[in-house]
Amino acid sequence: MNTSELNRFIVVLIYGSLVLLSLLKLSNPLKVNRKANFWFGIFLFLWSSFWLDEVLTMVKGSQIDIQSIITVQIIQFLTPVMFYFSVLFYTNPSFKFKISDLKYLILPVIFWINIMLQRFGGFEDNSIFNYVFIGLILFQALFYTGLSYFTIQKHKKRIQQFSANTEGINLNWLEYITVIIFIINIAYVVYNLSYDSKALNFFINGAFLLVIYFVGYYSLKQKEIYPVEEKQREELISIDEDPETEEVRKKLISDEELINIKYQLEEIMDKQKPYLDSELNLIKLSELLSISTHHLSYVINTGFQKNFFKYVNEYRIEYAQKLLKDSHSKLSILGIAYESGFNSKTSFNTTFKKLTDQTPSEYKNGSGL
Repeated sequence: MNTSELNRFIVVLIYGSLVLLSLLKLSNPLKVNRKANFWFGIFLFLWSSFWLDEVLTMVKGSQIDIQSIITVQIIQFLTPVMFYFSVLFYTNPSFKFKISDLKYLILPVIFWINIMLQRFGGFEDNSIFNYVFIGLILFQALFYTGLSYFTIQKHKKRIQQFSANTEGINLNWLEYITVIIFIINIAYVVYNLSYDSKALNFFINGAFLLVIYFVGYYSLKQKEIYPVEEKQREELISIDEDPETEEVRKKLISDEELINIKYQLEEIMDKQKPYLDSELNLIKLSELLSISTHHLSYVINTGFQKNFFKYVNEYRIEYAQKLLKDSHSKLSILGIAYESGFNSKTSFNTTFKKLTDQTPSEYKNGSGL
């Protein structure tokens, strides 16, 4: 099998994988992250159309340039927008479109005007429109992947305000996709400007296929990020991701009440040890104290100068250190991780290293055991 035949085979795999994955996301059999999966499914389906002409060429046996069809070009240009919408709903399932969100159509409208002028403007030299065409594609792809990346970063800060175990809800896989798509888009446009724009490079196709399998694996295992119950979800989403902002620093309760809740919280953490529950979150802890999530978040942020993630995991790491020092303990590192409230060895090692500047193994060996 030569490179050309292998490239065609990869193209079929890419197109089929994207169509199948888009149908799975749209049908959403697990019924999780419904709005996000809907938009992500649309994104995947639109993404697949970039390989449709090559697939039809193989089937029909003649050159069919789908990309030259105006309606297809118009729809394809919405691909990065659909990706960004999916990110919005992954990070905020309560997001609702407003009139102001029509701004997301500015670039598509400019693109559509450029296409119409190029096709029906009667200009003899369309080279300038071709450069505008490629420039708009590149700019929009980079703009929305960049916007998606920063939206995910804000999300990662926000979830540390209400969750002590962020693994599985931090959308790392989606962050990696934005970076990879950012790089591949640059490579793709550079290739089109330098080589034959009618065919994709074999190596770029191979890279896309690997990315698609990565997307498929992690997107299908993505669990529900926020509670399904609407009231709880709204409470958590409304908590600011940055505890240092003026909004969070406003006095929600009096100083006397703050001291009182701090005392109650420390007493509960010492006696009941709720941090050993790997599913502990701000809602569960606030229920133990019989106060609102906003008040508890305020107490942790203002009274202890920490976010929820750091506050709880400091207790877990302290507990783990005692187990690591126990010469009679027969628990493995993984066993200690689970015993201390972590739900994986990876999250345990990462958090332990972050808070102590040592890995659990280094700490255990350093304790003389």
